[in-house]
Amino acid sequence: MDYQHIKVERGGEIATITFNRPEKANALNDRHIQEIEHAALSFRDDENARVVVFTGAGKHFNSGADLTGNEPPHPLLTMRRRQRRIGERCIHAIREMDQITIAAWKGAAMGGGACIATAVDFRIGARDCFMSYPEVLIGVNLMWQSLPLCVQLVGPARAKRLVISGEHIHGPTLLEWGALDEMVEADEVMDKAMEWARLYASQAPVAAQMIKRSVNAISSALDRSVMHMDVDQHLLNRETEDAAIAVSAYLAKEPPTFKGN
Repeated sequence: MDYQHIKVERGGEIATITFNRPEKANALNDRHIQEIEHAALSFRDDENARVVVFTGAGKHFNSGADLTGNEPPHPLLTMRRRQRRIGERCIHAIREMDQITIAAWKGAAMGGGACIATAVDFRIGARDCFMSYPEVLIGVNLMWQSLPLCVQLVGPARAKRLVISGEHIHGPTLLEWGALDEMVEADEVMDKAMEWARLYASQAPVAAQMIKRSVNAISSALDRSVMHMDVDQHLLNRETEDAAIAVSAYLAKEPPTFKGN
């Protein structure tokens, strides 16, 4: 695949995947998501890389869904269900990487960007970084089978606060909650992420990969069982009156008045 929206750099034991749409705050369209999935899967055949660092070009890590430029929804429901699974495939590809994965996180990680940040093994964030899940604000649920990842990081009550309120939670609070592993100034994020990368690249790779896979299996044993319907929930939510109200209010920059319908 020829990448249009990401850059992949392989340099021995440490590789980087950079979200490369800085003019769009690295927002995710369908093509971008497919490229991230493809890049993550490509490391199955990489004999050298032991650590992969995910980062964003420009001021932001990843601002989530780009609602412009995607193909219109397929008229058949069977195909729309397949189309909407694009995000969960991307998250699963990242989670299944043998390599240790690290997010070098500046600025926004919103929606799908927050899902990616929670899917990697470690997160190094800038003091001014923030996480937000705006899905409920536009009348839909969180998809990508990523809700359990948020719960595992910050606990049930804080996950509810993050995902239901849509508020921006910033670096110091994210560090306190456990969503960040270390916080530094913005101009130090990549250097600190590379310091972590060198540490984990120096470990015995087979043992490290086994431990990573075991920890993921223990912590996420029921994830797919309990989240297997989130695509269908999303498709249902999009047909509600409240979703239409939310989108109209968002475009008009006015507060929505929901009807529960």
